[in-house]
This record gives sequence, C-alpha cells and structure tokens, in this order.
Amino acid sequence: TYEKPADLTKVRTELASAGFHDAVVQSFGATTDLLVRMPGDDPLLGNKVAAALGQADTANPAVIKRVEFVGPQVGEELRDQGGLGMLMALGGIMLYLAFRFQWKFAVGAIVSLVHDVIVTMGVLSFFQITFDLTVLAAVLAIIGYSLNDTIVVFDRVRENFRVLRKASLIDNINISTTQTLLRTMATSISTLLAIAALLIFGGDNLWGFSIALFVGVLAGTYSSIYIANVVLIWLNLSAEDLIPPVVTDKEIDDRP
Repeated sequence: TYEKPADLTKVRTELASAGFHDAVVQSFGATTDLLVRMPGDDPLLGNKVAAALGQADTANPAVIKRVEFVGPQVGEELRDQGGLGMLMALGGIMLYLAFRFQWKFAVGAIVSLVHDVIVTMGVLSFFQITFDLTVLAAVLAIIGYSLNDTIVVFDRVRENFRVLRKASLIDNINISTTQTLLRTMATSISTLLAIAALLIFGGDNLWGFSIALFVGVLAGTYSSIYIANVVLIWLNLSAEDLIPPVVTDKEIDDRP
C-alpha cells in the first residue's frame, strides 16, 4: 500500500532491475494498493520485494500489508479439481452425443477433444506457463468450442447419409467437410483475431489464458476436420448405425 497513487510502470521497472523479472503487478482496489505476484518459496521474499518497492519511489513509500504463499498442496488441489472438472465435462459430452447421435460419433468427439487438451497443455508446459484458474477456464472453453465445431461436421455427415444414399462413408465425410469448411474457417479466424487482441493488449494477467485459448482454437479447428472424422472411418460408421431400432408387434404386445 502506498500513501499516494502508485506508478505501475515505475514499480515494474524497479522490480525487474532488482531481479524479479516474473513479477506481475496490478492495481488492487484503490489506486494506492497494488497486488504483486511472483514465483518463489523464499520466506524472506516479502522483505526483498519491500526493499525493491521502497527504492521505486522514495517520495511515496510502500508498506507490505500481507504476504501469501501458494504451496504445492494448493497446486495439487487445483490440478486434481481441474482434472476432475475436465473428466466430468468429457463424460457428459460423450453421453449427450451417444444419445443425440450415435456412440461412434461420441467416440470421435472425445478423441478429438482429448487431443485438443493434450496439445494445449503440451504447449503450456513447453513454454513453462503457469497452470492457474484462468488457464483452467481456457481449457474448459476450448472443450466447448471444439465440440461445437465437431458437432456441426457430424450433423452434416448424418444428414448426408439420408441425402447421398449411394455415397461411401469416405465420400460422405469429404463432402460434409467441404460443405462446412467455410463456416469452420470463418468462425475460427474471427475467434483467433479476438484472442490475438487479448494476447497483444491483455497484459501479463491474461497471457496464460490467451495463449491457451489461441493454441486450443487452432487445435480444435483441425481436429474437428482431420481427427474426429477419421475416427468415424476407423469405426466404420454406416447409414444402418443411424436407423432407430424397429419395435415389433410382439414387443408392443408385451408392454404392460
């Protein structure tokens, strides 16, 4: 906390010169209050930061109000809860698609979504980006976005089974993908432009969120075309799979 409104640029510069290059500085309520976040488990870290902040503006001294440390236990809880949330989302999606479409569509969608999550987490790990609540929110958003793209293609495949009765499965998928390609590209490009604005102007606080979304949308765009559809071919989807079971007269008579 400062006595006068704090200069964020000056504070960031002073912290960087003191060796705290990963420090995230942002206003916290009033203009005189700042929140400083950085990695590290040194119990004297608060004192070192206080000394650096004191040198940032000698005419406007700072007072450390509170120091909190997020340890491995909290990180483990976030990992477990985030993983459980993603598993529940994937399970619900699989049940919905199996009921609304057919179980082969559900398998294709889940394989595609798992691919998107793995690619996104791999990029985050490669660049050493912290996995926090904002990144978790981005991953869940990616699941929803990619699923929407995949369902659009799947719905056209199902429709073309009725329209193109003599077409093979591969021809059906190729035609369906071509018919939905313009919509997929237009949606993805417009979404990526919005995310690019977040990357450029969002600042450090939204960096992990923006990177995760950007990578996830790219992965989701090609997985809905090149992965989900390939799974349908592997599972040998046919028009007969989409025909509802016929209820015989005997089965009707046996009902109470």
